[in-house]
Amino acid sequence: MRGVDYYELLGVDRTASAAEIKSAYRTLARTMHPDVGGTAGTFRLLQQAYETLNDPVRRADYDGATAQQEAEPEPERAPAARTARSPSRRWVYRNGRRDFGDDPHFTPPPLRMDPEEIPWWDEVDPGERVVYLPITAPDRAPTMALAGGWVLLAAAGLLVGLSGLLLALWLSLLVSAGVVVLVLLRRLLESYRTDRLFEQDFRARVYGGTADAEVAADEAVKRRSAELFADHLTRMPGVRIFHGLAWPGSVFSDVDHAVLCGRRLVLVESKRWLPGHYEIDEDGTVYRNGHLFRGGSTRLADGVAAFEALLPEVEVRGVLLLYPNRAGEITTEEPVEDAVIEPCTPEDFVRDFGEWLAADPATVDREAVAMLFGQVVAR
Repeated sequence: MRGVDYYELLGVDRTASAAEIKSAYRTLARTMHPDVGGTAGTFRLLQQAYETLNDPVRRADYDGATAQQEAEPEPERAPAARTARSPSRRWVYRNGRRDFGDDPHFTPPPLRMDPEEIPWWDEVDPGERVVYLPITAPDRAPTMALAGGWVLLAAAGLLVGLSGLLLALWLSLLVSAGVVVLVLLRRLLESYRTDRLFEQDFRARVYGGTADAEVAADEAVKRRSAELFADHLTRMPGVRIFHGLAWPGSVFSDVDHAVLCGRRLVLVESKRWLPGHYEIDEDGTVYRNGHLFRGGSTRLADGVAAFEALLPEVEVRGVLLLYPNRAGEITTEEPVEDAVIEPCTPEDFVRDFGEWLAADPATVDREAVAMLFGQVVAR
């Protein structure tokens, strides 16, 4: 088994200068340090890569050993079984200033998709009345019909002028029906009041995020994702979007984004990774161009498990939303069956996950919204 490629880990070319190596290390250290959500093991590996490539003598020894190792044939990794959908998905930019390593100045432009390219777009009515879960009120139409029937019953008895036994039966029926109508009307009004109070407390449809004018490159792609969700997914009247969520019991921003519609939730991590072809196996291990990927890390699988426990009635999926960190092409494979997390390009996120969320586009789960809002770190 081959070891970690220090150049790939840092996202630089083998001919990179010392300044480029130092710049790449500083950029990755800001996101891979344990204090900001990285793991201690991955950060130590990053430090080891930097210390090796930053020292000319150690770098020469490493290059020599690596060259010898690469001369030996490496067995091909058996392709994982995949679902029978499209063979691959891609996102490519060719107008960057660099053709190797990480370009800290490169940020993919905002995605603009034609609604005709989005299969679920015309099936969603943005003006549809929102339904709040759990439903605590009786159906509005039958309740109003019953109230109207009670009024007619009262009017008929008064007009006919009943007496004796018929009068007693009419009064008994009128009182019994009146009690039922009052109870139903009271429940309907309480539900209406509850919905209005919820709308006042959670009037916005997007929660969290930052308004800073200048952000680091890794934060810039998170902004691109936020724009992607706002421009396309808010067509669904029931969609609620959250940025910067902590796991239960955490105080850090462990999840970049969450999109909730009805009782379906997508947790998203926005990643600036090297151009290439990405796939993820059923254990959540990331491969790039057929090899184990060491150029970045994710804890999204743990996040999915944490929010599944927090919201047992909500179906949760995890997505790595991939952006290139320089000019180049990003492609992804369809996930293997039962995969915990899935790699995705922005276009396919709008198409595939938008269609999944649009199955119930006008439903809002009050308890899920309040729970997720409580996990937002930066408001």
